[in-house]
Amino acid sequence: MRILIVEDEPRLAEDIARSLGDAGFVTEHAADGEEAWFKCDTEDYAAVILDLGLPRLDGMTVLKRLRQAGVETPVLILTARASWSERVDGIDAGADDYLPKPFQMEELLARLHAILRRSAGKASSQLTIGPVALDARQMRISVEGSSVALTPLEYRALAFLMYNADRIVSAHELGEHVYGVDGLREANTLEVLIGRLRRKLRVPLIETRRGYGYIVATPGGA
Repeated sequence: MRILIVEDEPRLAEDIARSLGDAGFVTEHAADGEEAWFKCDTEDYAAVILDLGLPRLDGMTVLKRLRQAGVETPVLILTARASWSERVDGIDAGADDYLPKPFQMEELLARLHAILRRSAGKASSQLTIGPVALDARQMRISVEGSSVALTPLEYRALAFLMYNADRIVSAHELGEHVYGVDGLREANTLEVLIGRLRRKLRVPLIETRRGYGYIVATPGGA
């Protein structure tokens, strides 16, 4: 899944990106509010981690613009200012969660996983579709109770498809969430990745809709 980190402190942004990368996410960075607004308005992200104290355009203004524009991407706010009134303002403006600085990366990851689950309508970090179970916190996949070893790219692809179950995901969208915008490959590279993933799962979970993309359908779903 592709996450946008909006943070003007380079070291903190790097630490967050490293932790998210270790947890299986693809990350992009924006160092000011104007860049964040442009990226969110033109690109698709699974979630945004948004600092409030930004140059050029403050984080609260970015958040309000996103919601006014109809962008429903989950937003986790970071701030060094943690007054209750500011938290209320952020939630009222459309934030999905709030994390005051300083914080532990483990809490950031837990809160990020939580807002991603809520946006997908999931209550648990464990997601099961048919015989396939995904544990987002442990980054583990099992089929009929048996663990399946996946590469980081395979895990990203499967997790994104499972979190977007019953929705056709285009090859372009899936590629961005697996490789990142700067890492997009030739079209057949994604096909090869999906082929390897299917062979490892050994169950007909991922369907190809020719001309449209890929879908993981739940029983009774699409």
